[in-house]
Amino acid sequence: MHWANQFEVCCFLDSNNYKDAYSAYDFIIAVDAHHELKCATENAFDQLKSFYALHKQWVFGFFSYDLKNEIEELHSNNPDHLNFPDLYFFVPKYLIAFKNGNAEVLVGPESILAEINSFRLKTDVQSKKAAVAQRLSKDQYVQKVEALREHIIRGDIYEVNFCQEFFAENAEIDPVQTFEALNSVSPTPFAGYFKVQGKYVLSATPERFLCKRGLKLTSQPIKGTAKRSLDPMEDEAIKLQLRNDIKEQAENVMIVDLVRHDLTKSAVKGSVTVDELFGIYSFPQVHQMISTISCELSPKVHFIDAIKNAFPMGSMTGAPKVKAMKLIEEYEVTKRGIYSGSFGCISPDGDFDFNVVIRSILYNAESSYLSFQVGGAITYQSNAVLEYEECLLKASAILKVLGS
Repeated sequence: MHWANQFEVCCFLDSNNYKDAYSAYDFIIAVDAHHELKCATENAFDQLKSFYALHKQWVFGFFSYDLKNEIEELHSNNPDHLNFPDLYFFVPKYLIAFKNGNAEVLVGPESILAEINSFRLKTDVQSKKAAVAQRLSKDQYVQKVEALREHIIRGDIYEVNFCQEFFAENAEIDPVQTFEALNSVSPTPFAGYFKVQGKYVLSATPERFLCKRGLKLTSQPIKGTAKRSLDPMEDEAIKLQLRNDIKEQAENVMIVDLVRHDLTKSAVKGSVTVDELFGIYSFPQVHQMISTISCELSPKVHFIDAIKNAFPMGSMTGAPKVKAMKLIEEYEVTKRGIYSGSFGCISPDGDFDFNVVIRSILYNAESSYLSFQVGGAITYQSNAVLEYEECLLKASAILKVLGS
């Protein structure tokens, strides 16, 4: 990673040894750009189709949440302090994959491994503690959640994912060291590091947005969170409580239905199935409720259109999706940008895997602005104060890493 970071562009995707039937490698790292696509929300998905068709190679990149404005009649007018592209993809000059202890050069000369082995690490670079502030006070957050519950009571929506920003100005961090610390404190199956010309995503996300293996599409939304305990018996009891929590199940099943609907747009008729409902998975800071939905991709649908048909992911919007996104724009005070978007890769044969950008530090080195957002599902049953405390729980690993 230190070797890769000397280039203007790189992407590192790490499964952190989690057992996952859909991951082809333990980790993969793409470095330097032969070709790149950077665009705003106008025809971004069509441009990506053309870009992929032209090169038919491995491509790595990200989709920002605000591509919603291309898909639906929506807008994003909240302040953006990070200024990431809406969509960015690149064809790497070097691509190295790691599986079962063996490194394999997929793109570039084999000699690159020797170059990496001889690369000298800088030992004098240290990140400074970042003075993190919150964009909303606790009272403001609670008031907004209560207002969103009023929309639910009126029948405007059933559920909405409401987020708040934590930020630091004049932040000076070493991105690689910070990511290494985050990945150590909070190892997750879809972790990753993305650098694009001075802009960085340092991600400890536990969530898969969408992957394609052959003709099978799979989405694994997360809805439902509980804290961990150091006491093994108490921890097991918390897991069981989460598994049987009616409120958490209601949140989860609403999003499962939304994802089923999104996949239906791309699926062979009758092929959408829920492979697992209310699965409980444990991570260092939290237990999560994760469901798995899959389908067979219709031969009439381009796989990039399948991504577009499911974007943005239901777990980060709400139901009904369009109305929820309108309320997100109204009640949140920061543009989401790459947060609650997705990054990942597409292989030469058209398979792909994309995560959900949550539990992630976003950093613009040029402006020294650092940001991360956390949120949760607001339903009729939500308690605003408990939702706020859940946000702090989700923020805990990043706050620890930043020394705040």
